[in-house]
Amino acid sequence: MATLLAPSFDIPAQLQTLTNLADDRIGAKILECSDDFFAEAKRMLQINAPIFVEDKFDDHGKWMDGWETRRKRHAGYDWAIIQLGVAGRIQALDIDTTFFTGNYPASASVEACFAPNGELAQVAWVNILDNTVLGPSQHHILKVSTDQVFTHVRLNIYPDGGIARFKVYGEVQVQIQDSTSTLDLVALENGGRVIAYSDAHFGHPRNLINPGRGINMGDGWETKRRRAPGFDWCILALGQSGAIEKIDIDTAHFKGNFPAQVSIQAIYVEDATDPQLIPQSMFWPFLLDAQDMQMDHIHSFVSEILKHEKISHIRINMIPDGGISRIRLWGKMHP
Repeated sequence: MATLLAPSFDIPAQLQTLTNLADDRIGAKILECSDDFFAEAKRMLQINAPIFVEDKFDDHGKWMDGWETRRKRHAGYDWAIIQLGVAGRIQALDIDTTFFTGNYPASASVEACFAPNGELAQVAWVNILDNTVLGPSQHHILKVSTDQVFTHVRLNIYPDGGIARFKVYGEVQVQIQDSTSTLDLVALENGGRVIAYSDAHFGHPRNLINPGRGINMGDGWETKRRRAPGFDWCILALGQSGAIEKIDIDTAHFKGNFPAQVSIQAIYVEDATDPQLIPQSMFWPFLLDAQDMQMDHIHSFVSEILKHEKISHIRINMIPDGGISRIRLWGKMHP
């Protein structure tokens, strides 16, 4: 069977600091849909790029990597209700029709609601995207203008067809009830995000805050081989400010290319813009002095953590270069 990979797609710069709230890795899921006869709706929430397998068929017809409904023979349209992995303020959508060339929807619209208890029966749906014309086999990056926080979205496709991937980009608004519990304060699902980085040739630093352990070297932050003095770095914003009790640095799958050392600088700051933080980060005090790294290993630090009452941002220094799979900052939220 011939398998085609989706063409390389670079997330627009304005979206790179946002979280895909509809990522199934952080708990996003399909609650209900009108139809998914040809391809299950849950496939469109996968983070990996869609593929096309030329000779792959199943009992319902051609296998497609996405959500695909049957051809509609009556009035109406198809829809899918998605519970976001975490509540957030939505800023943009990506409706991706890659490999859907003669079976993509003519158009789509999106509604959203706030239902933290999951009760949708009496909820008020808000239109966040008017009915918008779609094209074959392409990403549709669509801006959303709203300050509201949402927990669910409803994707409507007119009248039927297929969507390869659906992404909902926004700012996480975590609904944490117990502020005394220990959390990974920089985790993607808790609102952590990437602000800037020196290099991401082989793997983006956003992978550092993904759930779970890395599945391979591609699921981590990896820089090209440094041929000049210095070291690589990335700046992360914590989703929740707090005091750090334990740090985990995981080099899973990085065996011949793990960094020699890693150090972490940290700061608590309010109201600073992302561009302001970048030059200032060079002078932040250390949270963790440079520590030797091992291949394919979880490095845990407790006593080595330097005293900070609370922090909101970190700068990870990877000396001199290489790859890290995950970083975890365990601590308690601090008002």
